[in-house]
Amino acid sequence: MDRFKKAVELSFRIRPAGIALAAVYALSCLASRQFSLDQFFLPAGIRAAALLIVPTRLWPYLLLGEYAYFATLRIPMIDTYGLDWVILASTLLMPMAMLVVHLHRRKMPSEAATGLWLLSLSICTALFVPALNLSISYLLWSNPPPSNLLDAVDRTIFGHFAAIITLVPLAFLWSRRHADPGWANRFVAPTTLAILVMLILGLCMQLTSASAHTTRTHMVLLAALPAIALTFMHGWRGAAIAIPLLTLPLHGATPSTGLPSSFDLGTFATQQNMAVMSVALLALGSSISYHHQRAHARWQGERNALRLARSSHQSSERELRERAAHLKHLGEGMDSSLIEMVSWLKSQGHHAVANSLQHASSVHSRLFREQASLVYPTGLEQVGLYVTLQAGGACEIWSDTHRVTQPRLMGNPCLLSVDLQLASYRSLIEAVSLFLELENGQLCVRTRSGRAGGRRGIVAVVSLLDRGCTLSTRTTQQAVERLAGRVLAYGGAIHCKGNRLRLVLHESITHASPVAA
Repeated sequence: MDRFKKAVELSFRIRPAGIALAAVYALSCLASRQFSLDQFFLPAGIRAAALLIVPTRLWPYLLLGEYAYFATLRIPMIDTYGLDWVILASTLLMPMAMLVVHLHRRKMPSEAATGLWLLSLSICTALFVPALNLSISYLLWSNPPPSNLLDAVDRTIFGHFAAIITLVPLAFLWSRRHADPGWANRFVAPTTLAILVMLILGLCMQLTSASAHTTRTHMVLLAALPAIALTFMHGWRGAAIAIPLLTLPLHGATPSTGLPSSFDLGTFATQQNMAVMSVALLALGSSISYHHQRAHARWQGERNALRLARSSHQSSERELRERAAHLKHLGEGMDSSLIEMVSWLKSQGHHAVANSLQHASSVHSRLFREQASLVYPTGLEQVGLYVTLQAGGACEIWSDTHRVTQPRLMGNPCLLSVDLQLASYRSLIEAVSLFLELENGQLCVRTRSGRAGGRRGIVAVVSLLDRGCTLSTRTTQQAVERLAGRVLAYGGAIHCKGNRLRLVLHESITHASPVAA
C-alpha cells in the first residue's frame, strides 16, 4: 500500500521565481491592454513572445499569470456575458497558444529557415487563438453579437497578427542570442545609423497630428528603407529588429478613443501595408540568411581543405628534413672515412693515389651535398630563401643548363615564415624545371617579397627571355596541375599570361614566424 501511495503521489514545488514570472506576465498584459487597439492587440504578441522566451518547465506559471490577467478583466463581466463564457474564454486561449508554440518548437528551425518558421508561428497563433475566442464568444454570449461578423473577425485576427509578428521575431532573437554571438559585430556603424534613422522617423510620427494619415504613411515608407538595409546586413535578425521599429511607432501614433476596442480606419490601411511589409522582410531575411549560411559553409570548407593541404605539405617537409639530416650524417661519415684513407695512403708513401682520391672525394662530396640540399634545403632555416637559391644545389643545376639567367631577387624573405619560404622554394624549383622541360630559349627568374595590408608574401615570376614567345598550352596545363596544390594551400594564385608564369603565395602576419637572416 505504501508503494502504491508513493507511485501515485504527485509533488509540485512552488518556485518564487515562477510566481514572480506569473505576476510580471499578468501586469504586462494588463498594462499593454490599455495601449492596445482592435487592429493592434499587444497582449496577443506578449503571450506568444513569452512562450518563446520562457523555458517549457515554467509554462505553468505563464498559465497562472494568464488566468490572473483574465480574472481581473472578466469577473466583472459575468453578469453581462455569463459564467460559461468567462470560464471557457479565459481558460482555453493560453493552452491553444501553448499547443501551437509547442508543435513549432518540436522542430526548431535551422539558421536558414528561421524567417519562414517565424512566419508560420505568427500566422498559426494569430489564426487559431482568435478563432477559438470568437467561436466561444458567439456560441455563449447571452447578448446578441455584433451584426457584422466578418468585420469583427477581420479586425481581431489582423490585430493579433500585427502584434505577434512585431514581438515574436524579437523574442526569438533573444532566445537564440548565443547561437551566433558574432553577428552583432558585423556592420556596426551602418547598423547603428539605420536604427537611429528609424528612431528619428518614429519620433516624427509621434509629433504628427492625429489626422495626418498621409504624412504618417510617407514616414512609414521612408522608415522601410533602413529596415530593408538592416535585413540585407543581418538576414532574419535584421528583420526581427526592424519590424518593431516600424510598427510600434505607427501604433503609438494611431488615434485612439481610449477604449480597449478602439479602431482607427484612417491608419488601418497603413497597418495592413505594414503587415505585408513585415512578412516580406522576414521572408527576405530568411533567404539572405540561407545564402549567407551556404556561403559561410562553403568558405569554411575551402578553408579547412586548404588548412589540411598545408598541414600535409608541412608533414612532407618534416619527413624530407629528417631524410636530409640522415643523408648529411652519411655524407659526413663518408668524408671522415675518406680523409682517414687519404691520410693512411700518404703515410704509406702513395701520395699520387692519395691526391687523386682526395680530389675525387671532394668533387663527389660537393655533388652529394647539392643533391641533399634538393631533398631539403636545411640552410633555408638559417640564411633564408634567397641565399639558398643563390648558393644551393638548385643554383648549380640552373647554371649547368646555361639557360637560366642570374635571378633577380628583391625584398627580405626572412620576414616570412619558414613554411612559406619552403613552399616558395619548392614552387619556384618546380616552375623552372617545367620551363626547362617543355619550353625552349633562355629563362628569367624574378621574385619580390614584402607586405601588403595585413599579409606578408612573395611574388615569383618565371618567364621566357624572348618576349615574343608565348607559353604553350601544355606548359600552362602542367603548371596548374603541378603547382596549384602547394600554391593554393598558402592562399596564393597562379597566373599564366604571354611568356611568363606568375606565382603568388602569402600568409597572415599574425601567423608568420620569421627567421633571422
